[in-house]
Amino acid sequence: MINASQGERHATILVADDDRSIRTVLHQAMARLGHQVQVTGNVTTLWNWVEQGDGDLLITDVMFPDGDALDILPRIRKSRPDMPVIVMSARNTLQTAVRATERGAFDYLPKPFDLNEVARAVRRGLATTASKNGEAIVQNDESEFDEGLPLIGRAPAMQEIYRTLARLMSTDLTVMIVGESGTGKELVARALHEYGKRRAGPFVPINMAAIPRELIESELFGHEKGAFTGAVARKEGRFEQADGGTLFLDEVGDMPLDAQTRLLRVLQEGEFISVGGIKPLHTNVRIIAATHRNLRQMVAQGLFREDLYFRLNVVPIRLPPLRERKDDIALLMRHFLVRAMNEELPGKSLSPAAMQRLKMYDWPGNVRELENLARRLSVLHYEEIIELDAIEKELAESTSSQFSAESEDAVGSAKAPGDDNLGLAVERQLSEYFAAHEGALPPEGLYGRVLREIERPLLTVSLVATGGNQLKAAKMLGINRNTLRKKIRDLNIQVIRSGRQDIDGTE
Repeated sequence: MINASQGERHATILVADDDRSIRTVLHQAMARLGHQVQVTGNVTTLWNWVEQGDGDLLITDVMFPDGDALDILPRIRKSRPDMPVIVMSARNTLQTAVRATERGAFDYLPKPFDLNEVARAVRRGLATTASKNGEAIVQNDESEFDEGLPLIGRAPAMQEIYRTLARLMSTDLTVMIVGESGTGKELVARALHEYGKRRAGPFVPINMAAIPRELIESELFGHEKGAFTGAVARKEGRFEQADGGTLFLDEVGDMPLDAQTRLLRVLQEGEFISVGGIKPLHTNVRIIAATHRNLRQMVAQGLFREDLYFRLNVVPIRLPPLRERKDDIALLMRHFLVRAMNEELPGKSLSPAAMQRLKMYDWPGNVRELENLARRLSVLHYEEIIELDAIEKELAESTSSQFSAESEDAVGSAKAPGDDNLGLAVERQLSEYFAAHEGALPPEGLYGRVLREIERPLLTVSLVATGGNQLKAAKMLGINRNTLRKKIRDLNIQVIRSGRQDIDGTE
């Protein structure tokens, strides 16, 4: 229950929403706070009120029968720069939050909304206007926003992330992304870059866990010719490559202490010296860091510098594991199945019972594990509609064959689990395929099609099974390591090493 607080300034609130019930709820809530309220269900009336100077604060939906409120938001901000605008939308995507923020909204709230949260936003808006903080209004065309960006979810935890990202887009603040492996930390970092003011510059990722410890400083800061054995020429480091853009330090908790010391100096001074160099080099980058580790605990254990931790942890963002946002599973699965189909894999869908079963699973591998399952379903199951029994089988096999990120040696020999049955499984799938044509010959080019549909998932699953160790994967597959490397590049396969993404598909 919201109530007017003592001393609160009463104002006139404009409410625009084409849903009568929402207008009624907001009218009652704002009136309970002691405000005067004007409500409308169309953009035309809203704009007339703004031009007339009505209202001290606006709460508006996005889509109306006669237009899009975000299209006129720049005009509202220009006409009434002192009037805060709170945007609410049922289109709960990062793009909506960013679009609202970039066009001058004071705040963005996803629907369904909490009345207490609306009341808090109204109080903040009335206390602080956009004209006081001097922010420039950036007018972006909606076509700039890529709805294909794979940051997906309507769960409350994801909505809070969208709102946080939208507020960070126009800043250069250092961000620390924390989350379990497979939750999408690099996707969040890329979103901050692609929608931020540095989007014209490069986005340069580096995974600390994927680089030998003795080479990390060279990778970050570059080296001069002759700096060490094998340094036959000068090499730019990631700080130079990212100049004017964003440097993403993935798995920063795996950085050795000596490299941490050098990184701290760069963050403090804005300059660095390459390995073997003598001349300071200046850098202009935005730093986004990420880790699956507990850095506070590492600081207490003396494994991570406390001063560096506070330099990196300016704005923390915690990505929830998939088990905490199970309502998003159906949305994510549909997205991954469509993506697989766009990559010329067979189109699939799930029965209601099968989808419900996915929501009961805990997903230790998070979103990455769900995506892998979608690919397996697309390739290995003949049925167009995947039923419950197929999901039960896949989850059972996934649970029994999960490899610990701490034990690459668990793979053992180069023989794949169930290797003896692979031929029978493929034969069964092809027999079902031919049977479905009821005696008619399938389309021409079947040989190449089967190879395309089997090769990518075969390589992907093999790399996952070996913890990203390409030498072991090549032995398991019975192919040359260089052949595997070429196929990884040609098929654009992401290499996961010990539960973490490699920087370039190499070891």
